[in-house]
Amino acid sequence: MSDFDWKSFVKKVAPFIGTALGGPLGGAAASALAGALGGDPTKTTDQQLAAMVQSVTPEQLLALKNAENEFVLKMQALGFQHETDLLQTSAADRASARDREKSVKDWTPRVLASGVTIGFFGLLSYLLRHEVPAGSKDILNVMLGSLGTAWISIVTYYFGSSAGSDAKTSIIAQQGGK
Repeated sequence: MSDFDWKSFVKKVAPFIGTALGGPLGGAAASALAGALGGDPTKTTDQQLAAMVQSVTPEQLLALKNAENEFVLKMQALGFQHETDLLQTSAADRASARDREKSVKDWTPRVLASGVTIGFFGLLSYLLRHEVPAGSKDILNVMLGSLGTAWISIVTYYFGSSAGSDAKTSIIAQQGGK
C-alpha cells in the first residue's frame, strides 16, 4: 500500500469510530468499521481494514456514515458525548498503566517492550536480507504487521501520542487561533 493514512481518513468521515480506533474501545470501533465496509466484524485485521478503506465505494461510504451514527448512539449510552471524551479515556488508560508501573516497579512492560522491539526490527532485517519461501510469506507479513502495531503501541505508551496534540490543534483552529 501507498502512504495512504486510512485511520485519518476514517477520522474525517466517521470521527467517533476513527477516534475510538486508537483507544481502549478500538475493538468495537474496528468491528463497526469492518461491518460497514462489508468485512467480518469479528475477524478483520488492520491490514484488511486499511485495504477496505483505501478502496471504499460510495455505497460503503454511506454505510460507514450510518455505522458512525449507530456507534455515536452506543457511545453516548456509555457516557461518551463527544470524540474528545474517547481521547480522554484513552489518555487516562495510558496514565493509569504508567502509574501502576511506577508504583509496583514491574519489569514486565519493559521486558515485553524490549522483546517486541527486538522481534519487530529483527524480523524486518531478516525479511530485507533473505528470500522468503512463498508458503511462509503471508504468515510473516501478518507477524510483521502485528509486531509493528504492537511497537507503535509501545512507543505511544512510553512517549505519548500525537492524538492529544492533534485535538488541541483542532480546538485552537475552531476558536480562530485565540
